[in-house]
Amino acid sequence: MLGTVACACPCAAQDPLPDFATCLRGEILRYEQAVTAFAPTPAETAGYPLANVAGVEFCGTVGIVICDRSEEPLGCQKALAVEQDIWRARVLTELPEPEDAEGAEEEKPFADVLYAQLFHLAHGMSAGRDCAGHSPRMEMWCRAREANGRLRAAVIAWQVARHEGKVAPAFEAGWIAAPDPVRPRARREE
Repeated sequence: MLGTVACACPCAAQDPLPDFATCLRGEILRYEQAVTAFAPTPAETAGYPLANVAGVEFCGTVGIVICDRSEEPLGCQKALAVEQDIWRARVLTELPEPEDAEGAEEEKPFADVLYAQLFHLAHGMSAGRDCAGHSPRMEMWCRAREANGRLRAAVIAWQVARHEGKVAPAFEAGWIAAPDPVRPRARREE
């Protein structure tokens, strides 16, 4: 299981904010619970957001806030960027190659087309030198934000692949603990 990158952050122990890994595991667990509760449903009619990485962005932002409150904000944000890139690499290793869209006789299902686009985006997004030319503090902030963007691109591709049953649950990949069983929904009285 992926360990948390510890930043030189004495305030983190007293801080009510979760560290990045804890926060991200919670977001992935929520998605796994939704997939379990609503699957199998077509992507177009799923009873939950097929792909939504707002929680991943939130976790990255919380990580930056924790770093800003630390005694070593630059070192902490550098470690946060590395941690997010490690998570991204782990997510990417789980993604299967999309099926070849060229030469297809029939129209591909929505989720297959979306997944292929997200797969390529997740593998090609790069901050490059976008963060250059800023103060050291702003450059590290930018790097941490860009690392979160790369992670979001990977996670959104994984979410679509997970919905479509193309990848194993996150707990099998070792990202999170196995979820508790989903409570059955009450039947409607007719």
